Amino acid sequence: MNNQSHRMTRVAAARAIAAALLALCFAFVGLAMPAEAQQPQQQRRTLLEMLFGRRVQEPYYYAPAQQAPRRMARPPRKKAAPASPPRQIVTQPDEPPPAEKLDTAQKILVVGDFLAGGLGSGLDDAFSNSPGVVIDTRGNVASGLVRQDYYNWPQQLPQMIDQVKPAIVVVMIGSNDRQQMIGDGLNEKFGTDAWYMAYEERVQDFAKLVTDRHIPLLWVGLPSFGSDSMTADVVKLNQIYQSKVTSIGGEFINIWDGFTDENGDFVITGSDINGQQVRLRTADGINMTAAGRRKVAFYVEKSARRLLGDQASPDITRLDTDNAAINADLPPSEVNQPLRTQPISLSDPNLDGGAELLGAAISPAPSTQSPRDLLVEKGEMAPAPAGRVDDYRLKRAAP
Repeated sequence: MNNQSHRMTRVAAARAIAAALLALCFAFVGLAMPAEAQQPQQQRRTLLEMLFGRRVQEPYYYAPAQQAPRRMARPPRKKAAPASPPRQIVTQPDEPPPAEKLDTAQKILVVGDFLAGGLGSGLDDAFSNSPGVVIDTRGNVASGLVRQDYYNWPQQLPQMIDQVKPAIVVVMIGSNDRQQMIGDGLNEKFGTDAWYMAYEERVQDFAKLVTDRHIPLLWVGLPSFGSDSMTADVVKLNQIYQSKVTSIGGEFINIWDGFTDENGDFVITGSDINGQQVRLRTADGINMTAAGRRKVAFYVEKSARRLLGDQASPDITRLDTDNAAINADLPPSEVNQPLRTQPISLSDPNLDGGAELLGAAISPAPSTQSPRDLLVEKGEMAPAPAGRVDDYRLKRAAP
């Protein structure tokens, strides 16, 4: 009984202590509430933090270890070099300016569509150093031989020839002719047999406007194009140009191989006139670049120089300068007088007063006749030397 009462006493004492501690805790909480109300942003403390206080932990940041900066060794001071003289800039000489054209220069008339306009600029470059040649380009970009209602070449070309009076006429036309033919009572769709028959007649009539005046005609064929269908049509048109132009005395210039590869396919990049790989055609596969226009002119240039002869030579101004230097020593009354020389006969053997070559000696007359003279004059043949294959004489027997 005593032990049980003693145990109950200890339990009651413990409960009293716990109640006192709990009351004390509520008292602390009540005192801390106003302070926390004034600081609403601070984190609320737990019961243990109120009893034993909050442990403040410093935030931890990772700071990589920094190496001490190394001391850079200073490079040795260079001795001041003696002042060098100012460098002379050597400039490349500019391209020679185009030669001044002569008043008596021969004119080349270039007619056609937009490709003819590019050909004319290429010929200007080709004959820029030839003072005896002038290029006159008169093309219409959207013209052709089909739509005479838009631009009538049979009416315009004779007027141009009368005005320019060219020594050569260059034609490059047909790129715009793949369309319906209109004019002269015709209304034919492209590609029909009637269309091709009418087109052949127009090509021949157009070429005769030049050849009937006895003017050299250079008809330039069309190149390949980026469109396969257009290229196939151009092949047929080139065949018409070649057959009709050559039949009336004109010259057809084929440029097809210059703008295709080894298989005959269209190319954008190819060799220029110097053999360098350059871009010849534009992105649309139709027009020409500057290098392409110059390449087309290269084909025409060879035939034009052959027809013009010395007039296309770039040295014609130098020859005039030499004549002026020679005439400078003559009196004014004899400057324009022609120099007269004594005529010489081509059959005269004594052109310089002598009948023999220098160092020549008269050969002595032979004392005996040659085998040739014996055979021709007397019909005798000299016996063959002994031992030769044609020596048929019998050998003498040894005694």
